[in-house]
Amino acid sequence: MTAPRSTTPRKVLGRLTLPERTFVADALRTETVGGVLLLAAAVTALLWANIPGLHDSYQSVAHFHLGPAALGLDLSVAHWAADGLLAIFFFVAGIELKRELVAGDLRDPRAAALPVIAALCGMAVPALVYTVTNAAGGGSLAGWAVPTATDIAFALAVLAVIGTSLPNALRAFLLTLAVVDDLFAILIIAVFFTADLNFAALGGALAGLVVFWLLLRRGVRGWYVYVPLGLVIWALMYNSGIHATIAGVAMGLMLRCHRHEGEDHSPGEHVEHLVRPLSAGLAVPLFALFSAGVSVTGGALADVFTQPETLGVVLGLVVGKTLGIFGGTWLTARFTRASLSDELAWADVFAVASLAGIGFTVSLLIGELAFEGDQALTDEVKAAVLLGSLIAATLATVLLKVRNAKYRRLWEEEERDEDLSGVPDIYEEDDPAYHLRLAALYERKAAEHRRIAQEKADARHGLAEVPGGAGEDHHRPA
Repeated sequence: MTAPRSTTPRKVLGRLTLPERTFVADALRTETVGGVLLLAAAVTALLWANIPGLHDSYQSVAHFHLGPAALGLDLSVAHWAADGLLAIFFFVAGIELKRELVAGDLRDPRAAALPVIAALCGMAVPALVYTVTNAAGGGSLAGWAVPTATDIAFALAVLAVIGTSLPNALRAFLLTLAVVDDLFAILIIAVFFTADLNFAALGGALAGLVVFWLLLRRGVRGWYVYVPLGLVIWALMYNSGIHATIAGVAMGLMLRCHRHEGEDHSPGEHVEHLVRPLSAGLAVPLFALFSAGVSVTGGALADVFTQPETLGVVLGLVVGKTLGIFGGTWLTARFTRASLSDELAWADVFAVASLAGIGFTVSLLIGELAFEGDQALTDEVKAAVLLGSLIAATLATVLLKVRNAKYRRLWEEEERDEDLSGVPDIYEEDDPAYHLRLAALYERKAAEHRRIAQEKADARHGLAEVPGGAGEDHHRPA
């Protein structure tokens, strides 16, 4: 006889495994710090570009050219930030994606279905909202991809600022969404924003990538080998006509992210640990500094809601992202007969979906690529990205704050470690050793309380006795 099939529905957004929880906690800690720096850089850029006495200096610095012209690399500072520094960001994104595919949630097709479908819907619906808005208003359809990207660092900075105790499962969902989101954003940039190809430079870049892969497979170590080679690959990719950040992704995907026996960390995890602070703490904030500096006036903000291109971006980020991610998550749960984790409600998924409407780094980059040659429209679209992200952040703040008391209780339960083992109790409840440690701890506490009780009883009994033979003298008080 065959065993009866389990009728227990699969849970979505349930408890993370302990290794995944540890990785997510480390990754989010760095991203949160980077997000705060990113937020500071964006505010600095807006002030620098809009204070009358400083506006000209901002433009002078952003458009200052440097680099070897003979190699086709005489670029402005803003261009170096977008094509050069962001390659570091996409290199880390490539490592993250590789790790998720071979060691994280995406290696299991059933577990991967939720974030992949949610991310796809979270990109398709904003693109559709933008397209419908511009088709109806007679605007340019070139910016359809601008509202499709989520900025995880900025989203986590918002979480840090508002101080919400978001449960680990929702944080991990947001992080995995962003990884899948980055993958499709990379594909969009590679497919839709590639200029005329220089096949000689492209062939050189591909040859460099082959050398990079062979060196990795042979176990060659040393930053002095890979950094110069990576710079050559980046320069060739830039001159090929394909966006140079693709070189960073390709190299990140080549790193080994599964551990061999005896390894505490895979090479990919080790490199990511070293490079992520450079990406989050320097590359992305500098890109924001030279991309977010758009002129903002009352009239310009009003125009955002009257021009189809900018209105499409705002609606795509605020409405499209929220409905796309929430709808994709609900449909996945509905058609796979999965049920939401008992600790969460669909309102929590909706709040996180609205938080994913914060599009900044990649949205600004795609905005520059989509409207290249029209600086006025580029700046207007950038202002729309900033305004849409601000509205999404405000909406998410309100929704998350309403649920924050519940989140705090869940967070405290997830972090509780009564046996002082360094591992949260929820991961040890099936381990007999955990219960023995807890029993020993309680026994020590009980013994201590018995000792204190005995001392209190002895002290009280001593006060009731007559000291120094006073009991024999009836005229003296006892």
